[in-house]
Amino acid sequence: MKKNNSRKENEKGALALAFESIGSYVKAKYQFLLLMLAGVLIVSALCFIKVSTAQSIASFSISDFEIGQIADRTIVADRTLSPDDFDPVSIQKGEKIIKKGFAITEDAYAKLKKMATSPVYIDYRAFANNELFILLIALMWYLLYTFVPVKRNTLFREHLLNVIFFVLVYAMTAFLGKFSIFSSPYSVCIVIPSALVIMLVTILYGNFSAELFSFILSFGVLNASGWQIPTFIFTLAICLFSSVLVRKIERRLDLVFASLILALLEIVLLMLIMVIFNETFTDLPKLLIGIAINGFLSGILTLGFLTPLEIILNTASVFRLMDLSDLNTPLMRKMLVSAGGTYNHSMMVAQLAENACRSIGANALIARVGAYYHDIGKIEQPEYFVENQKGQNKHDAISPTLSASVIKSHVRKGVEKAHQMHLPQVIIDIIAEHHGNSVIAYFYNEAKEKDPSLSPEDFSYPGPAPTSRESAVVMLADTVEAACHTLESPSVPRLEKFITQLVSGKVEHNQLDNCGLTFRDVSKIKEAFVQVLAGYYHTRIEYPDQKDPSEIKGPESKNSEQKNSETEKKDGK
Repeated sequence: MKKNNSRKENEKGALALAFESIGSYVKAKYQFLLLMLAGVLIVSALCFIKVSTAQSIASFSISDFEIGQIADRTIVADRTLSPDDFDPVSIQKGEKIIKKGFAITEDAYAKLKKMATSPVYIDYRAFANNELFILLIALMWYLLYTFVPVKRNTLFREHLLNVIFFVLVYAMTAFLGKFSIFSSPYSVCIVIPSALVIMLVTILYGNFSAELFSFILSFGVLNASGWQIPTFIFTLAICLFSSVLVRKIERRLDLVFASLILALLEIVLLMLIMVIFNETFTDLPKLLIGIAINGFLSGILTLGFLTPLEIILNTASVFRLMDLSDLNTPLMRKMLVSAGGTYNHSMMVAQLAENACRSIGANALIARVGAYYHDIGKIEQPEYFVENQKGQNKHDAISPTLSASVIKSHVRKGVEKAHQMHLPQVIIDIIAEHHGNSVIAYFYNEAKEKDPSLSPEDFSYPGPAPTSRESAVVMLADTVEAACHTLESPSVPRLEKFITQLVSGKVEHNQLDNCGLTFRDVSKIKEAFVQVLAGYYHTRIEYPDQKDPSEIKGPESKNSEQKNSETEKKDGK
């Protein structure tokens, strides 16, 4: 009995733990789960409309049947259809319309056509097949975006944009494909805006996200087009081509050239698919003109939609980052004037971070812009930070506790200012995380000498620790740049040793636990830092006539010395 009771208790405990894990997971992912559910419901509604307006019986199109054909299946009417003014044919529920192995008569074909065109007859079997495939796409979508590492934080609005794009492409494929002009699996490609949405996703959220979405979108087109394999292959291929085509562009004008290249690619791709599937080329000129217009307009419309989407979604697209990297903005000019030391420090950190990110394959542009703005919270009180001080130290007149409070407040002020400027979230994250939750050691040690009971948390930055590779690199660059100014005779071996010590300190204090950096990445980052700093701190030869400024005696110094000697004589010195 005791064993049974203990077993039941263990089972209850395991069940409670399982429910608790599921509950916490749903709580953390509820927005994404609700969005997926809403997307499935919307696409299901579109699918129902498509099936209910399609001319099909038992999942087969009316075009699959003809008079005199030997039926390969038996079709039984599931409802009664009365004759009307437009169609005098009548059908009784349970009536066998056609029978497997027998020829289709004129009367049977008329009944099949009435069933296919009747608005009250809905092919639920076809709807169920489509619905199962939609659920399969949703499951695949969820698994891809949940378990495939994207190496960055994905926001809710990114998933929302993808769902909107998916619904748009699905609807246009399903309903425009009903027009006779777009009824073939090749002509329907003219009206599918797959290249447009993939180019937008690539520029706004990166090439990897666009590639994942390309597969999801292509399977959606496969279902919406009535299982047309040529349409599926064309959509998948052109999506992948589009993402590769715009992944490294840096100017908006480049989109015009990309649209021309895309038009040419679509023409070549369509011809190849038609050759593979042994299609005739009777309508080839019209198809090629239409598909070229699709490719060209995709690039032009991307250029038009990009700016509004950048503003609405507040994304860190390459064009937005290039705009933010302009050092002539009012904020950067204000930093240069009121906090010159911080400005120069930020420029050096940007150079270090950009070079390090290039070496590990991270986004160098995000790191550079994040480094430019990481210390914008110092602009309001620049005199409290050592790089801006000119002789007098403000901290000599206040307590270490207040000094620490002032120092760590620059992170909060920087985040507030970044929100006011509507900076992209990835840049705001770098501002918030560039010190992590590390301790302000100098003032903590000074305060602890007076009060040993003080807690390190009171002297710690608010954090959190870096959550992306770019944010971690900016943190390390910030630490290294500030600390290397204290290094005497900064030769390459001394720089290597000192940088290794600084980086190891961040690792020991768990500041790099959540950023995704590997040991190999850290090694490359240190090498990149040494390379940049060795060039910055290089020594120059001393020229023969070069003298120390304090030893130079110009005319002014000679006159002042003469005046001083005369004054001393008059004073009797």
